[in-house]
This record gives sequence, structure tokens and C-alpha cells, in this order.
Amino acid sequence: WHFFVSMSRDHAITPTAEHFMCMIDLLGRAGQLEEAENLVKNMPFRPYTAVWMNLLGACRIHRDVERGAHAAESIFELDPKNASPYVLLSNIFAAAGKWDDATKVRRVMKNKGVKKQPGCSYIEVKKRVHEFVAGDALHPQKEDIYAELQRLSRQMEESGYLPDTKAVLRDAKEVNKERILCYHSEKLAIAF
Repeated sequence: WHFFVSMSRDHAITPTAEHFMCMIDLLGRAGQLEEAENLVKNMPFRPYTAVWMNLLGACRIHRDVERGAHAAESIFELDPKNASPYVLLSNIFAAAGKWDDATKVRRVMKNKGVKKQPGCSYIEVKKRVHEFVAGDALHPQKEDIYAELQRLSRQMEESGYLPDTKAVLRDAKEVNKERILCYHSEKLAIAF
């Protein structure tokens, strides 16, 4: 806060929307969600989608259901075809065990024709770009990649790491939930 306040107070620098967004992101990551929300509400600009997305992401991390729902509603008004707030809100509800609410959000998303694009990751190795999507089964080296992920997963587990499976498909078995988390595109790219 000190440096943010100091910009205008001590240096006559008027904070831009980007400065506010960075401050909201920092407060949110630090778990100071009430302060972050107050800053959103009191900005001298109309909050735009990315500002609310910062707050919504922080609400997911810190499992603040009520504030997350409010942030998502604000995004729905600004950008109704953006799939991200629907997915994040559904995940917030799922992590809180509010499966009916999570299902309802997904249903609204489907009824409005909002589609989530699959996440993909790219990595360049020896001047060749490789693309990965979650659960990728098409890569020519998939067996090696999946074996490396299994090795890394075992190593992390032996070190005490436990994956957070609370927001993953309520009807899936725990082992399947861990597998779903294991095969994200970023992890596939790293294992490659």
C-alpha cells in the first residue's frame, strides 16, 4: 500500500487503471480480499473485465464463495460470452462442496452458448514448437511424456505433496481426479 499511496501523495503521479489492477492483484494474492474489493469499488475508473477477473481468481485461491459470486456477476454483465468467469465460479462452488451451484453455473453457461476453449501450452525445443492440450493423446512421444509425469508425481507424493482435488468432478473417483489434474497441458509440456 505504501508505494501505491506514495505515487500520488509524494510524487504527484496519478495511478492509472493498470496501477489499480496490479494493486488489486497483489491484495488478492495476499488474501486481503475485502481491501481488494473495496479498491475495485472505489477506483476512479469503471472496473473492466480484467480487474474483476483478478478479484475472482483471488477468490478461487482463497475460497471466498460470496465475494467470488459477486465478482463473477460483474464480469457476466461486462462480458457475457467470456467462459472464464463461469468456469472459475463453478470451481469455487465445487471446492466449497456446493455442487448444485456449480452444476447450475455450468448449465447457465451451456444455455447461453458459452464454450470454454481447451487450454493449450507451447514449448520450443531445438527450434521446433510443440503444442499440448490437456489429456493430449496425439503427441508422438506421449508414452514417454506420461511416464515422466508419473515419475514426477510419485516423487512429489513422496515429498509430501497432495493435489487439491476438491474442485474436480464430484462423481469421479479420487484416483481419477488426481489423473485429471496431472495431465494439464502445462504439465505435459514440462514433462516433454
